[in-house]
Amino acid sequence: MRLPRLPRPRSLAGQLFAMQAVLIAVLVAGYALFSYVSDRGQARDAAGRQAMAVARSVADAPSVRTAIRTPDPTRTLQPYASQVQRHTGVDFVTIMNPRGIRWTHPHPALIGERFLGHTARALKGESFTETYTGTLGPSVRAVTPIRDGGRIVGLVSAGIKVETVSARVRQQVTTLVSVAGGALALGAVGTYVINARLRRSTHGMNATELSRMHDYHQAALHAVREGLLMLDGRFRVALINDGGRELLGVTGEVVGRSVADLGLPAPLTGALLSSEPRVDEVHLTATRVLVVNTSPVSGGERRGTVVTLRDVTELQSLTGELDSERGFTQALRSQAHEAANRLHTVVSLIELGRAQEAVDFATAELELAQALTDQVVAAVNEPVLAALLLGKAAQANERGVELVISRDSRIDDGLLPPSLPARDLVTILGNLIDNAVDAAQGSGRARVTVTACAGEAELVLRVSDTGAGVDPAHAEAVFRRGWSTKPATASGGRGLGLALVRQTVRRHEGALTVSGAAGGGAEFEVRIPLPTVGAASGRTEEVPGASAEPAVPGGDT
Repeated sequence: MRLPRLPRPRSLAGQLFAMQAVLIAVLVAGYALFSYVSDRGQARDAAGRQAMAVARSVADAPSVRTAIRTPDPTRTLQPYASQVQRHTGVDFVTIMNPRGIRWTHPHPALIGERFLGHTARALKGESFTETYTGTLGPSVRAVTPIRDGGRIVGLVSAGIKVETVSARVRQQVTTLVSVAGGALALGAVGTYVINARLRRSTHGMNATELSRMHDYHQAALHAVREGLLMLDGRFRVALINDGGRELLGVTGEVVGRSVADLGLPAPLTGALLSSEPRVDEVHLTATRVLVVNTSPVSGGERRGTVVTLRDVTELQSLTGELDSERGFTQALRSQAHEAANRLHTVVSLIELGRAQEAVDFATAELELAQALTDQVVAAVNEPVLAALLLGKAAQANERGVELVISRDSRIDDGLLPPSLPARDLVTILGNLIDNAVDAAQGSGRARVTVTACAGEAELVLRVSDTGAGVDPAHAEAVFRRGWSTKPATASGGRGLGLALVRQTVRRHEGALTVSGAAGGGAEFEVRIPLPTVGAASGRTEEVPGASAEPAVPGGDT
């Protein structure tokens, strides 16, 4: 028949409580057993010493020797022995003659009978103790001689029953067990209180469940592509996953280090050190655009911060391209409207019988549009950049700004290496032109001049405007995210374009500078090194048909 299995504590706290209770019980039981065995031997030794002291005191008493010389020693010694027995706590005091015949005994009926025990050593003058079973049962007794003038005239035996000794030991053990029981109860209460807190902390889960949760936690932590960063109450890194390391660009052991010591950009460090939650804030690192969310962890007091990081570098780049395309579309709509007006004009001239004037009007419009296209394509034969410049020219024209392609511009198709994708060029040049158009709009002669040329060693992109220019004190601040001279939009999108430009330029190990333009306004220059292998020679010859100071209007295309 199989015995039913005892239920195991489910929670880790319950297992810990059971283990501690068993441990305390085993320690108490072991100590009680050791104390019982040790105290039993010590109690017998103590009983033997006590009996010996009583026996010697009786043997040395002058009244005892005097009573022995009388014809009836029992009459005097029996009351004396009974008195000594009561006062000293021994179970018996027996005084006898050298032959072992009792003069005293706790039971008067046994007086006159032979003493049950050994007396040979005492008759030789030696005092000794022994455990012997006599008329009162097993006892620890002492036997010593009575001397009178140098000769042995009697013997004294005092003893304590073994039962009395055991009772003393049991009393001590009982006291010990009581104290141990109190300690066990106190320890159980303390353990219960501690384990109650532990159960709240572990949510009642046992060790297996905690281990499984840890495994899942580690697997999920490393599988998530988004960055996860946990900070303690002192803004030190408590946990970081692989995605967080990659997005923040940190290496080595960072757990335990302060966020301020990670070498992150100042705005991003400020966001991580903030005690207020941050929601979908855009921050730039050297190579990435990150969306940062922070959530303080609190439970009556600040315990830390949970930070999530999302990489939106490609999304932001695509958003910029989409904005350019949207602007280009709006410009095309405006041009379509203008084209419709011109077509109505041509039709009206024909209806009026002015056919030649209609032909001249239409031809002039076609020549103007074709001149712009030919000039852009002749200067920049790279198709993506050419399309970007044509679109930006139309967009600038719609906003009343003239876009000029410098005669020094020259980029042939296929000249740029694969390491410099067209998307990055669109990000750089598109944002610089948008920034310049914003600055030049509303000025006396609103113009933006673009120079794009590629040589053997580097690509140079230069955009200047006729706006108010950049204060030299703000030459570095203009590249920070959020910095703008214009009011922020509801979405907070101002001040990101130049920051994206600098980020892209740095990713290609290039340089971005700002200075004053020759005719007023600001001039932004980008220099990106090109690989020497496969790089074509740059040419700075004039674009055929371009004047010394070309004024290509950003008109219809």
